[in-house]
Amino acid sequence: MSSRKKQPSASSPAAVSMADLARELGVSMTTVSRALSDHHSIGAATKQRVLKLAKKLNYQPNHLAAALRKGQSRLLGVVVPYIEGKFFPSVIQGIEQAASKAGFSVIVCQSHEDVQLERRNVETLLHAQVAGVLVSLARNTQQFQHFDKVRSRGIPLVFFDRIPPTGLVNSVVLNDHAGAFQATRHLLEQGCRRLAHLAGPQHLNIYQQRRQGYLDALATYGLAPEDELITYSDMTVDDGAQAVRHWLTLPRPPDGIFGAGDSVILGALQTLKSQGVRVPQDITLAGFSNEGFTAITEPQLTSVDQRCEEMGEAVVRLFLELAAAPESTFTQRQVVLQPELFIRGSSQRALASA
Repeated sequence: MSSRKKQPSASSPAAVSMADLARELGVSMTTVSRALSDHHSIGAATKQRVLKLAKKLNYQPNHLAAALRKGQSRLLGVVVPYIEGKFFPSVIQGIEQAASKAGFSVIVCQSHEDVQLERRNVETLLHAQVAGVLVSLARNTQQFQHFDKVRSRGIPLVFFDRIPPTGLVNSVVLNDHAGAFQATRHLLEQGCRRLAHLAGPQHLNIYQQRRQGYLDALATYGLAPEDELITYSDMTVDDGAQAVRHWLTLPRPPDGIFGAGDSVILGALQTLKSQGVRVPQDITLAGFSNEGFTAITEPQLTSVDQRCEEMGEAVVRLFLELAAAPESTFTQRQVVLQPELFIRGSSQRALASA
């Protein structure tokens, strides 16, 4: 059996530590630490020696380790249901930009719409000794005791978009009611009088508010809601397709559909086109979230924009307010952002008929 000399593996040099500096200089780590922080107890000559060697060896201080030793960090923990699509990635981008300006870094965890994983995410962030926890709830979260430990440690806790129904929380939300009202009113202005709604899980605040906005817009036109035209689901593409297949079997199918999300409206659009139903001439469509795909479907989808990056920035601003407030006082703070309706081809019946 032939033998070959083992070649050393190529690797980057190990980072120089404070212990390395102390060993090289023959002093204690405390002396090095104090010299690097310009402590008054260290003489000028010693400081000069430490700084000179640190520069020569390209020493980079580990700010995170130092912060953790003090029981604090410049980390913000974020828990979101998922990072697909446009909404949550854009919110996270807003969070990261605002956090960076304030001197914080961000750790992002996904619950994957699972409350058990959400609980583990919170525990992970607490072990990381984050300075704040920013959360949008999982779809099936209906118990909130796992957030009590965050509060008990005095760590600022901010919910956004999907928030607990209890009053004593700090949060940043969109005016979902107003967005749904605008979208529904727009469809009614296009001549729809048998308007269906693809609704989401009603234990979540966002879907409650969007359904209420739909109902209130109907009421302004003197229209009563019809149970057969409101379908509740998890808001997937398949859910939208299934609902539309059912509605098309009714003696009087709807002439418009407002969906509480864009994915469910995409499923509706695909099914209507496969059945030869014209959009918007026969049935108008409007969704919620202004996902990226809404501008590339045929026709393009009308949707409510959620001011994603603004929401992320507002979440960090609220965290900073809470972090600066006295721990003994609690004043509920809620920031409400205003939506914007992007009107596109799926709802513009007048233009399609011209």
